[in-house]
Amino acid sequence: MDGSTTRVPRRIAAVIINSLKGGVVPRIGLPYVTVGREREIQALLHDLDLVADGGASFRFLVGRYGSGKSFLLQTIRTHAMGRGFVVADADLSPERRLQGGQGQGLATYRELVRNLSTKTRPEGGALSLVLDRWVAALREEADPEGALARQLEPVRELVCGFDFSRVLELYWHASLEGDDDRRAGVVRWLRGEFRTKTEARSELGVNACITDDTWYEYLKLFAQFLVGAGYQGLIVLVDELVNLYKIPNATSRQYNYEKILTMYNDTLQGKARHLGIIMGGTPQSIEDRRRGVFSYEALRSRLTQGRFAGAGLSDMLAPVIHLEPLTYEELLVLIEKLAEIHAGYFGYERTVTEAQLVSFLKIEFGRVGADTHLTPREVIRDFIELLDIACQNPGADVDELLRSDAFSGAVTSPVAATAEGDVDEAYAEFTI
Repeated sequence: MDGSTTRVPRRIAAVIINSLKGGVVPRIGLPYVTVGREREIQALLHDLDLVADGGASFRFLVGRYGSGKSFLLQTIRTHAMGRGFVVADADLSPERRLQGGQGQGLATYRELVRNLSTKTRPEGGALSLVLDRWVAALREEADPEGALARQLEPVRELVCGFDFSRVLELYWHASLEGDDDRRAGVVRWLRGEFRTKTEARSELGVNACITDDTWYEYLKLFAQFLVGAGYQGLIVLVDELVNLYKIPNATSRQYNYEKILTMYNDTLQGKARHLGIIMGGTPQSIEDRRRGVFSYEALRSRLTQGRFAGAGLSDMLAPVIHLEPLTYEELLVLIEKLAEIHAGYFGYERTVTEAQLVSFLKIEFGRVGADTHLTPREVIRDFIELLDIACQNPGADVDELLRSDAFSGAVTSPVAATAEGDVDEAYAEFTI
């Protein structure tokens, strides 16, 4: 096994180690730890090409907790920013839905805009940066006012486009005049922070504001505007669909699924342009016909896989992508990457051997129920803990730690022998 890896900057290494140990996906540094998922990534990168060409796309990523679903979403986020897209991402929660009677839809919009990210601002908060880049580009034009009118013409043709373009004009003129208060007001409006039309009219002279009912229309407007501002389009990532599944009121759930149907139809029917949407959820949150997305018949009939998928064959062009577990070989590559990053961050020479990496995976996959319940999140958490202990206790014997009852446990799974054989085979293949 080749232990050489690209040197990871300390700040990024800290984010990677601390995030993964805490069970969350780091927002930066993902290329350093990405393994596997080549087919899924290629399918989603194909969607980016479609969006850049003026089309739209919609995908569901389905995987159980800890399977790498959120990791893949963040990986695509990194790829999209690198290709010149603006990315907005949000996790749904009891307070953030797609539709709600108490502002939950608008709360999701606000979270998306708050997390607006670009290649030069990958950690979010890029709205003002995008607007200022747009203004700077207009100033370079021979006829800035004419260029402004041409850019905003396709925006005005869309639903709510007149008000959106009016607000952008306000930002342009405020920038020319050095009116920082007016610019700040426009940013507040675009963030969805005006509560009433009266408030918006009083501060900006615009007789509209972004609401629970209209926020998705403004995402489509953002996508169109961003292309005029020099970007490839807008990619929207929405995770934790399980929070829609958990809505106790059946009518409220159906309203949320109806919003998903609207988004899905818009992207497939050409009503949205330069917009890509990816939603992540557990199998239950999607496929449960009583409370999940499939409880909404119009969505179930569109999303259910056909008769030919299955039996080891998957259709990566389908709207729903099911994540298969990472292979032993892929996990082996992953934990070696983590060992190198951990050693580089804490400034010590890596001492965990290749044989110990294999032993670690054998024990992980030898646990009771590992064949159905072990996830990359749990493997990563255990491995970083092992590295932390070995780092803080230089005299500790890693082999003894692995053999201890506290880690390995006394009972192994009936599939342990098979798992060990597969790990050995994967390791042998990888080291050739």
